[in-house]
Amino acid sequence: MPSLFLSLVIPAYNEERRLPHTLEQVALFLGLQSYSWEVIVVDNASTDKTPEIIRNFAQRYPQIRGLREKRRGKGEAVKSGMLAAKGEYRFMCDSDLSMPITELNHFLPPQLENFNLAIASREAQGAIRYDEPFYRYLGGRAVNTMIRLLILPRLKDTQCGFKCFSASAAEDLFSHQTLSSWAFDIEILAIAQLRGYKIVEVPIPWHFDSGSKLNAFKSAAQMFLDILTIRDNARKGVYDQKD
Repeated sequence: MPSLFLSLVIPAYNEERRLPHTLEQVALFLGLQSYSWEVIVVDNASTDKTPEIIRNFAQRYPQIRGLREKRRGKGEAVKSGMLAAKGEYRFMCDSDLSMPITELNHFLPPQLENFNLAIASREAQGAIRYDEPFYRYLGGRAVNTMIRLLILPRLKDTQCGFKCFSASAAEDLFSHQTLSSWAFDIEILAIAQLRGYKIVEVPIPWHFDSGSKLNAFKSAAQMFLDILTIRDNARKGVYDQKD
């Protein structure tokens, strides 16, 4: 059995501006909780001061540790962190904290029970979006419509960067991940769907970050191609469970 209750995995590529505030908020919040925890910050081949910031926080907080992932791509960073984690629950957390860290316990027992994956949703009943430009909202809905039509029909919001996995689900799903692009979490959810895992959408308050590195139009085109790859992988049995 895992010796820790929670592992928080934060992928970081050139996050010298946002990461110090994020880690301060995370450490402050988790320090007040009754459960055991660790934070794994995965430096995804950054070229700025991100590695130095991670080292400084690891010296201040024994529960924070850094990993270096030389292969570029958010998917590679999250995969490395999830497979290195020791927690009974493993939570993927974007470094912008567009979802306040105070929402974290809504994804964990005892507040949430009987799940394999709990994913943050900006579309589930009770969710609130703050300061998002209308054109970004429409673009996001168009992308989600494509995802629902092609591969994940039951999920209202697959692309929010906050997701919680049980340890067994994380180890199974991320060991079968093949994509390193922004669509890696679509692949993870598609494999979970094939496996029959229980996926729960958790409504959250979400704050738009104008500093996002995501190019919505370019990413949507790549995502379409990645979805076709996922469908082809599934057809070929790439994600089949092995004895």
